[in-house]
Amino acid sequence: MEIITDYQQAIRELSESIVNAQKPIRILNALKWNSEIQDYFFKHKFKKLPPVNRDYYLQKVPLDFDIDKKWKEFHEIERNIRRKLGQYSGVGSIMQRMCHEYIRVIEMLQERGTPRFSEVSQELYGSSEDAFHIGAPTLKDLATLVATTLANIKDQVTTEADKKAFSSEKAVAILSTRLDKYFTGETNVRVELSDGILADAAAGAERIKIHKGVKFSERELRALEIHEGWVHLGTTLNGIAQPYCTFLSKGPPSSTITQEGLAIIAEVFTFSSYPGRIKRLTNRIIAVNMAEEGANFLDVFHFYRQQGLDEKESYHATTRVFRGSTPDGKPFTKDLSYSKGFILIYNYIRLAVQRGLVKYIPLLFVGKTTLEDVHILSDLLEENILVPPKYMPPQFSDLAALSAWMCYSLFLNRLDLQRLAMDFKAMLQ
Repeated sequence: MEIITDYQQAIRELSESIVNAQKPIRILNALKWNSEIQDYFFKHKFKKLPPVNRDYYLQKVPLDFDIDKKWKEFHEIERNIRRKLGQYSGVGSIMQRMCHEYIRVIEMLQERGTPRFSEVSQELYGSSEDAFHIGAPTLKDLATLVATTLANIKDQVTTEADKKAFSSEKAVAILSTRLDKYFTGETNVRVELSDGILADAAAGAERIKIHKGVKFSERELRALEIHEGWVHLGTTLNGIAQPYCTFLSKGPPSSTITQEGLAIIAEVFTFSSYPGRIKRLTNRIIAVNMAEEGANFLDVFHFYRQQGLDEKESYHATTRVFRGSTPDGKPFTKDLSYSKGFILIYNYIRLAVQRGLVKYIPLLFVGKTTLEDVHILSDLLEENILVPPKYMPPQFSDLAALSAWMCYSLFLNRLDLQRLAMDFKAMLQ
């Protein structure tokens, strides 16, 4: 029988206190707009802003916790971490940062319907104008480049795999079968229908919700299998399996950026992504940037209509931008996480390969991690405080091919694409 040390016991108790404290904080539920808002917008033929203001959130979407009590609870947990683990403990620093982030989340939710809401959102998830390093292009620049590129290949890569041939019920059956094979032996993993989500699909604790009434293509199902299943459910299950650092089963905003980026990069590395998927992600950047620069709900709605979405799709896509805010306010910036996380993780992997630190890459899957914590997680693994991730996409469990890819990537990045375009001019006509 394994003897648990005082150090291990302290980590688990503090970790569980964070897990329990965050349970009633359901960010997306606290920001949602009900069906009455949609009915109003459609009734007025998309010419009037949805009737959402500060009072709407207070009256129609009350929080499931007392703000002052929850704020004090996280401050008390933070103090206990320092008392029991010390101010400079590695694992303690991760848990203290989580407490800080949840306190910021509480402030953001407290400020729903006010300008301060978006300010805190930008602090937590970032802005479309943020640079990755001095002189680097921004997410807005990425969206502009990708939009131009996608326009050049329009309709050239469409196949039968893009046909929306599967009902939401059929999608549930297909994904259930595929994920049963991936998560062999897991009895709690399930896929189910839901009409209470904005996205076509979303991963919860041990389940994937499929939006009822939506039709899916084979490409979309494959992307959902990888993104929501292999990555989001996989990291949740890996976090739940941790014997002491149970906080890795839950994630604050900083882990959202890493986890969404990890899910997108898994799509890319498995060749499961496709132009329509990339267009959706970059359109989210453009929409958030529009709102950051002063566009209102009607402006963003019409942008999505111009992108080929129907009225209902455009409404839901625009709602993602303004949820938590007001229809003429600044945006909720969480949807930047996908592209921002992808760029950060891709470059982290390149640098890890270049510097001989490939062994750190699988640590991204031990739970709801963040890039900045990888070196601490490595130490915890050596101390047997962590257990290795059980569920990882094969591209990450065997790093040989990935390392080869990144070796070439390091060189290719040094080539001047404009110069090559001039040299290849005859071949590109």
